[in-house]
Amino acid sequence: MEQVEVTNPARRASIGAFLRRNAKRYPDRNAIVVPASPSNPKRRAITYAELNATANRIANHLSELGLKRGDVMAFMGRNCPEHFATFYACQKLGIATTGVNYTFKPTEITYQLSHSGAKAVIVEDQFVPKVEEVIAEVPTLAIRIVNETYGDTASQDWIRYGQLASSGSEQEPDSEVFESDLAILPYTSGTEALPKAVMVPHRNYLMSMIPSYITGMGLTEDDVHYYVLPFHTIAGMGLQIALISLANTLVLPIEWTPADALDSIADEGVTNVGQTPTFYLQLINLPGFAEKDLSKLRRAVTYGGTMPQAMFDAFAKTSPDLLWLTLWSQSELTQTPTIGRFRSLADIPNGDVAWIGRPTSQLEVRVVDENDQDVDADIEGELICRSPGVMLGYFNNPEKTASVMRNGWLHTGDLVRHDGKGNIFFVDRQKDVIKSGGMNVSSVEVERTCYQFPGVVEVAVVGVADEYWSQAVTAFVVAKADAPIEGEALIAHCKERLAPFKVPKNVRFVDALPKDSQGKILKRELRRQAEEEAQAKA
Repeated sequence: MEQVEVTNPARRASIGAFLRRNAKRYPDRNAIVVPASPSNPKRRAITYAELNATANRIANHLSELGLKRGDVMAFMGRNCPEHFATFYACQKLGIATTGVNYTFKPTEITYQLSHSGAKAVIVEDQFVPKVEEVIAEVPTLAIRIVNETYGDTASQDWIRYGQLASSGSEQEPDSEVFESDLAILPYTSGTEALPKAVMVPHRNYLMSMIPSYITGMGLTEDDVHYYVLPFHTIAGMGLQIALISLANTLVLPIEWTPADALDSIADEGVTNVGQTPTFYLQLINLPGFAEKDLSKLRRAVTYGGTMPQAMFDAFAKTSPDLLWLTLWSQSELTQTPTIGRFRSLADIPNGDVAWIGRPTSQLEVRVVDENDQDVDADIEGELICRSPGVMLGYFNNPEKTASVMRNGWLHTGDLVRHDGKGNIFFVDRQKDVIKSGGMNVSSVEVERTCYQFPGVVEVAVVGVADEYWSQAVTAFVVAKADAPIEGEALIAHCKERLAPFKVPKNVRFVDALPKDSQGKILKRELRRQAEEEAQAKA
């Protein structure tokens, strides 16, 4: 039978439909809560009925402005309900969305707006000058909207968000949106010269990401999430789709500190948090952490870094029933994950904190060698995947698409091990493996060993160019202010636990590690700093 697009409205499936349905099911439930902050002096709560009505008004205005199915709108600014409403307006019209990091420099902004072919952009007021600086270089950018809620300094050339959100029809827009239509266009943050744009259609969320998160994480319709994932990432723009589909409440700070986060988790009855280990380490180091009422917190997801024992010990005292989840995925999989659930490190298979869980039912995996042949248990290999969540490809980059989508599998570039029982253990990104003295060194393994040394707050291990070793294993360490560490003592600690070729040749103490907006450590920056220092000494 010939495959045809679903055109009958009775059968259509799209992301925007979730908000419409939940506005009918739970009109008075809070969709978004914005805690008080300097930018938002009074706590705000937006119900599902209010969010849907606002999204409809914006959608109808965007349609009048000439935006249509297949166009692209870019978002730039901090997390806020205004951008959430505009996001769902776009999804109701079949307009794809891409998030631009507001810390980007002009060349980076120009590249993403131009490469994506963005026809419209919505920008938080304080970042308008950044976009104005590059407008002349982006001829496709016909519609410019300023979110003036937290400041109104843009010129009158900009359309005000308030005008779109507060006037016009609240009726559902008359539009056709199909599950094969492009929904989001996130840009990877990799180490290559130019970021890649990942094409994600509505179908990937409906068929893969949403069911995998609901079943894998054990989400319910009554969950409340503390949501600080940046909207310019696939995590920030994508995870909320699953949560809104469940009619969950998102606690959405516009700006926050670790102390603000801890207060909101306690005061708003947050049940679920998902962030990097850095986030949880910041919380447990706060004065008064042990006295906070975190009794409603039932799920804590951690990903993207080493998990130190201190993190689990501290939460075990404040939240003894807390279930931890370790998670791995990629933008290219629409975040369809492997997930592991545990209450203590004793629950982790073999006690190996490299564990990233097991594939969810929407994900099929293999671990292969350089010839794409399956490897035996406990042998390192590349993780390759099949899933309804696999991207359509990289936007305007067929060569790179072909390089990662080969022989019916997505090649992730991640090195892992498996135990023959379905458990997967992360080794390293292929590009982060250190080639030292002819041997391969996992930076993650060395980091875990360093974290076992008293006084280590954070650590990142990279390979630094070296005439003798090719790459010298180098540890960048943030130490507790009241517990100074001797580099030789840390090296001695590693010598007792690691093969000689894995032991750091150098230890560098720093005040802080460079991180991206999600809290992930930027190892490429550490390598660059080390190389510049070496060149200066030469």
